[in-house]
Amino acid sequence: MTGADSPKTRSDYEAVIFDLDGTLIDSMRVWESVDEEFFARRGLAVPADYFSAVGAMGLAETASYTIERFSLPETPEDLASEWLKMVRDEYACNMKLKPGVREYIKNLRDRKIKIGIATSSPLELCLAALSGNGIADAFDAVCSVNEAGRGKEFPDVFIYAARKLGASPERCLVFEDNLIAAKSAKSAGMTVCGVYDESSARQWGEMRMIADVVIMDFMEA
Repeated sequence: MTGADSPKTRSDYEAVIFDLDGTLIDSMRVWESVDEEFFARRGLAVPADYFSAVGAMGLAETASYTIERFSLPETPEDLASEWLKMVRDEYACNMKLKPGVREYIKNLRDRKIKIGIATSSPLELCLAALSGNGIADAFDAVCSVNEAGRGKEFPDVFIYAARKLGASPERCLVFEDNLIAAKSAKSAGMTVCGVYDESSARQWGEMRMIADVVIMDFMEA
């Protein structure tokens, strides 16, 4: 672990909250492939800034943003349904945990620390990925931005997860690979551990500056 400041000692935390995509599971390549196919169907190329622009948004927000930006004739429901069909089987069958994740989660459970997930993905995809890896029962709360009402540009889903875990935000540790989401968790008073992912490599320098601590993978955690 590295960071500008040392995080609290482990005994100070009431709960640990994980992002899902790009943090616990290696799913970003799947979404990049979905983006490429989605835009190709419409005769468009994927803009260079698209993935980072929607990275902290929920599915509904991403759909609305995409329709407005590219003047598409579909409804947000149409786009969300199309995307879900494209990724549902991948989440259920092919999403693998990142190195060290399973062992780290077991360590937290052994120490009786409450753990939860705060994700931008729909709950059905999140639960499918967790079940496919045999760890769905390890989490005390699984929360989506759809429940919280806004995407991770805002701290709502992190605060919601903390509430469901019965923990104060100031005593929560958040693992997050997305810079915008990490800033939101910090704004809620939470300690943030930045997790490296290739999809957000361009933001890694800034992540190292704003996160309390950073890791390249969970073998370091």
